[in-house]
Amino acid sequence: MENMTGKVWILGDDIDTDIIIPTEYLAMKTIDDMKQYAFSPLRPELAGQIQKGDIIVAGKNFGCGSSREQAPEIIKALGIQCVIAKSFARIFFRNAINNGLLLIEQPNLYDDIKEGDTITVHMNKHVDYNSKEYPIAALPENLMRIIQAGGLVGAMRKLNGLD
Repeated sequence: MENMTGKVWILGDDIDTDIIIPTEYLAMKTIDDMKQYAFSPLRPELAGQIQKGDIIVAGKNFGCGSSREQAPEIIKALGIQCVIAKSFARIFFRNAINNGLLLIEQPNLYDDIKEGDTITVHMNKHVDYNSKEYPIAALPENLMRIIQAGGLVGAMRKLNGLD
C-alpha cells in the first residue's frame, strides 16, 4: 500500500451516515444489496458511476451522524480506495479503520480539486495533484496493519495465527 492512483469524486461538508446509506435501505440482506443506494439523497446516480479504485475527496466532518457500521462498509464495497477529507467524525473514522477503509485527513486538497481528475496518494507522505504535493500525516503502524488486513477481524485472525 505504497502508492494509489484514482479518479476523484467530490462530496461536500457534513456528509452524514444517512447520506452515505439512508435508513430505509438498512434492512436489505447484504451490503452488496445496499450499495446501489449509497449517497442517493445527495446524488442518486453516484453509486452507479463509481468504479473500483476511485477516491472520494470531501470537506469537513465526513461521516457525522449515527454510528452505523454499514456506512464505511458500503463505501468499501463500492470499490473506493480511500476517502480524503478535511476532517472526519470520530466514530466514523474508527468504524472505517475497523472495516479496512483507508481515511486520510488533508485540509487543503478539497479546495483545489475538480471532480473527475486523478490523484496519486503516496502513503504516509503526500497526495499529488496537478504537480502540487499536499502533505498527509502518517497513520500509526497498528492502524495500517488493520487496514492492510482488510479490517479488524482480519487483523486479529492474522495476529492469532488463524489465517
